[in-house]
Amino acid sequence: MHRAVVEHWVRQAVYQRLGKPMPRSAGAPNPLLVNVSARHCHLTQEAVDALFGKGYQLKVHKWLYQEGQFAAKETVTLIGPRSRVISNLRILGPCRNLNQVELAYTDGIALGFELPLRSSGSIKDTPGGMLMGPEGFFEMPIGIIRALRHVHMNPDDAAYYGVKPGDHMRLKIGGPCALTLEQMLVRVDPSFKLEVHIDTDEGNACNLQPGTPCELVNY
Repeated sequence: MHRAVVEHWVRQAVYQRLGKPMPRSAGAPNPLLVNVSARHCHLTQEAVDALFGKGYQLKVHKWLYQEGQFAAKETVTLIGPRSRVISNLRILGPCRNLNQVELAYTDGIALGFELPLRSSGSIKDTPGGMLMGPEGFFEMPIGIIRALRHVHMNPDDAAYYGVKPGDHMRLKIGGPCALTLEQMLVRVDPSFKLEVHIDTDEGNACNLQPGTPCELVNY
């Protein structure tokens, strides 16, 4: 159970017991979580077959906050254009209908990639690369990106914040390294839980910690 969820339930219980309305900052339908999304890849079953053997099934290492998503036990090695590599690149499951590697800006510099900033799934005209697994190689002609910072939310969250899919918001991050991240892409689906994803460069810049105060703000 995430700490933010527990805190949200406690606030709701306290205000209900006192018979007082919750303030807007605490009255959102769901608690906001902000997580750093470390470099990872999404693979098709075809790619998994090539890297781990025909018919191989990814195994769950850790369930993620979004329903049905998990970090797999399996990792691969990404080979860049300068013959530099990133090993232990985590696969996120389950398998998808496209292959995509998501890196931070500094990862791209280290490997020699000019990473385009894209939303997940928007991989047209992006660079490709070679993946290496224990049973073979898989060449990606396209699909290596730096993911746009984004927020997952369900329709109730979207109505509360007054946004729709494709809109952008601000994320205000407090603490000693406080900053505001602009152009936070809004993604809405009934299956989503309210969660912001930023990459490791962004997380390091604000020294994001479990207790760091964060607030989503509509433009």
